[in-house]
Amino acid sequence: MALAAEEIKKLIKESIPDAQIEIKDLRGDNNHYSATIRSKIFNNLNKIDQHKLVYKSLKGKMGNELHALSITTESK
Repeated sequence: MALAAEEIKKLIKESIPDAQIEIKDLRGDNNHYSATIRSKIFNNLNKIDQHKLVYKSLKGKMGNELHALSITTESK
């Protein structure tokens, strides 16, 4: 089962309300995405901790409904 880009945005926004999110479907299959997420919450966090916050926001869907997600995080 694939996960739509809008659902990914919704999940991230629930955990990171100020996030600006850009998502690209890399293969047109609703299963391989790249995401750029900008948020103040990333200030003073290293990249690993930033990515952990994003993965946590996906509530276990990564590796299940969502096969691949390339993440770029940026501080506001």
